Amino acid sequence: MSENHTGESLLFLTDEQLRQGIEAVFFAYRGFTAAPDQILEGISYGRAHHRALHFIGRSPGMNVNRLLAILGVTKQSLNRVLRTLIADGLVESRIGKADKRERHLYLTEEGAALESRLSEAQRAQMRAAYRKAGPEAVAGFRQVLEAMMDPELRRLYTALREG
Repeated sequence: MSENHTGESLLFLTDEQLRQGIEAVFFAYRGFTAAPDQILEGISYGRAHHRALHFIGRSPGMNVNRLLAILGVTKQSLNRVLRTLIADGLVESRIGKADKRERHLYLTEEGAALESRLSEAQRAQMRAAYRKAGPEAVAGFRQVLEAMMDPELRRLYTALREG
């Protein structure tokens, strides 16, 4: 293994090595979103629809404000996406029991099927990459991703992971 790839040299990364890391993230993200993008294009949806479906499916009953915080988009953007998903029968919005002003979001059967279809290729891709890289690399990758999150995003991520 070259000196540039050893663990010791990672503490002293050059601008070029950092640039290569940034580019790797960019190209990995393109590959990671390619299969869902093809499906979404066929039904006139975008990545915002996919993200909403993913997080609603991940945490059924989450309220709109929590989804807004997770996605980091404007209310107007999220409302546009949710209106479409609700009108198309993929998401159900229920009035809160404790607070009638809250709307809680759930995937319908059709929404769950689409979310599963969108994430199926991504799960397979992650599984294959994790197997190839090995458990230490997976743990390191997760540490790097978590270290890149600002404290508020890390808090949202941790809360989502913990249910």
